[in-house]
Amino acid sequence: MLTYRPGATVLHRLDPRGKLLVQFGLAIAVVAHPTVPWLAGTTLLGLVALAAARLSPLTVVRAYWVVFAVLAVAPLLAGVALGPPWFRVDPALRSLRLVARVVPVLFASAASLRTTSVRETRAAVQRLVPGKAGQLLGVGMALVVRLFPLVLADVREVRDAIRARGGQRRPAWERARLLVVRSLERTLGRSDRLGVALRARCFAWNPTLPPLTLERRDYPVLVLGVALALSPLV
Repeated sequence: MLTYRPGATVLHRLDPRGKLLVQFGLAIAVVAHPTVPWLAGTTLLGLVALAAARLSPLTVVRAYWVVFAVLAVAPLLAGVALGPPWFRVDPALRSLRLVARVVPVLFASAASLRTTSVRETRAAVQRLVPGKAGQLLGVGMALVVRLFPLVLADVREVRDAIRARGGQRRPAWERARLLVVRSLERTLGRSDRLGVALRARCFAWNPTLPPLTLERRDYPVLVLGVALALSPLV
């Protein structure tokens, strides 16, 4: 699971609002232009973002291997035919072009996640989306980013505990039931403890967030994000 790491890369020094805007614009661009040149260009942009964050594409693939596995299987399933010739190339290529749109967005998101702290991301969200909606979105984003790795760790601990007790000798459906039930129990318990902790610490919807200041190096990033977001209109 990718998490934030302090550093001094180019992306670490960029304003988080610009990074959010580029991700937003990139998602719009790949959906609006599912053509090979656009997919190649946006994928190259995602790779450049990873290089700027000093993050290997293989690290991203390992972190999101489940997502990439699903994306890899989708074109194969789309090409399967229930009769001769048993596999059709055209549907598989169409599915491949559709799922390929996810890759550059994942690369850009991974680069932003590695180089932007949760507090900075929350501050950027609340400044881009004013009012209660921005506060709710910022709090939700911060909680998800902080808690999701813990939920995954709980699932892994439950899986290891089942194996340690000889669970591999049980039927697959029983192992799946135990994994789901125990993981949900831990997740709900963690949610209850989080609610108590927030109340005990006088949780504030609008805490003092880090100041954000646009500098000269941020403007090209903002222009890129706006250009990507408006690309469907061109």
